[in-house]
Amino acid sequence: MKKQVLFAFLLIISLVALAGCGEKNAAPTPSTSPSSSPAADNEGAKEVTLKIGASSVPHAELLNLVKDQLKEEGVTLEIKEFTDYVQPNIQVDEKQLDANFFQHLAYMEQFNKDKGTKLVSAGSIHVEPFGSYSNKIKSIDELADGATVAIPSDPSNGGRALALLEKNGLIELKEGVGIAGTVKDIVANKKDLQFRELEAAMLPRVLDEVDLALINTNYALQADLVPTKDALFMEDKDSPFPNIIAAREDNKDSEAIQKLVKALQTPEVKAFIEEKYEGAIIPAF
Repeated sequence: MKKQVLFAFLLIISLVALAGCGEKNAAPTPSTSPSSSPAADNEGAKEVTLKIGASSVPHAELLNLVKDQLKEEGVTLEIKEFTDYVQPNIQVDEKQLDANFFQHLAYMEQFNKDKGTKLVSAGSIHVEPFGSYSNKIKSIDELADGATVAIPSDPSNGGRALALLEKNGLIELKEGVGIAGTVKDIVANKKDLQFRELEAAMLPRVLDEVDLALINTNYALQADLVPTKDALFMEDKDSPFPNIIAAREDNKDSEAIQKLVKALQTPEVKAFIEEKYEGAIIPAF
């Protein structure tokens, strides 16, 4: 009887010891192991969606060019196209968009001043030399006295247009105004040119109504104009107006936006710009 009790006692102790060893050696399940959590393992590679506002040409075209590459890097581009120069900035400032790609630095700085926004540049991508166009004349020498000239109504592009007219001998501006000049700053106008200030997007539509129009290249391209062939005169390749990725101070250095800028500054994008736009668009990197 004593032997049976002793045997039972030893058997119980052995079973308890085996159970303890099993618990110590059991591998943690995927759901409880911190090292196997996707969020922990791939936190740096987490996919993000970047909402970008853009003009259709060439900005959205360039964004679509790098879309697949960015997808592979964990950044999904959501591109919203605009036909104006105001809403893309308002929506970035109000955080409806993460960034935009349509404007040059001088325009953004003037917009900040006028609207109280605080947009910043995250990087320069390309230059769009400003040009003059006409459906009525083939040469600047044919521009008649009293001719009507249409220019952008926003301050930075309007001043840019006037500076280009001055460079080509059509007007003279008050000394020192540079690209900040307005029609009121014209001090010499030997042809008595009449100026119409219109929203930039409207300028290609009034070519049949005016004698000359100074048009931003993106809107010229959208109107099927070929700047290097159709413009009577243009800014040169050293134009100090690079088009930028505009963002906010709180996100311009984010990994996603920096990946976007880097993707748009590759040799492949440079080759695409040079081949497709034939000098109408010039890489700024």
